[in-house]
Amino acid sequence: MTVSFNPKRRFRLGSVKNEGLKFHQKLKGSVMNFSVDDARIHMVAKSGVTEETPFGPEVLVYKVLGKMFATLGFENEVGRMNLKCDPDRALELRDEHEAVLPGYHMNKKHWNTLVLDGSLSGDLVSELIDHSYDLVVEGMSKKLRESLEK
Repeated sequence: MTVSFNPKRRFRLGSVKNEGLKFHQKLKGSVMNFSVDDARIHMVAKSGVTEETPFGPEVLVYKVLGKMFATLGFENEVGRMNLKCDPDRALELRDEHEAVLPGYHMNKKHWNTLVLDGSLSGDLVSELIDHSYDLVVEGMSKKLRESLEK
């Protein structure tokens, strides 16, 4: 499944059907500052982003113009997100936050896993999503970067 987001249309969460993840379920005993729904909405609102399930319905993959910048899934009813990160910043974040781990099934130097258990602020999670997106876009050709601005 590939879903393209049109920034001129308002995104409705129910407009993307995914049988694997149940985004509207409340996590028992957990109050999240930044929920899986919030992360998903933040990512698909970015220019050129698609949501895909190449690894099966349990893991959503977010790509900008075909290049992956995030994954989102659940482990034991807690949201987990892989995000690309500057290597030095990745180490700092892991030292500062218990909910930031080396990237699961990813290059641990360039990827972090965020555990969305409520311990990370919404501002930090938003910032890290933006950072991951920006790192991937910066690595693209000028022509591709310009196509995102249209």
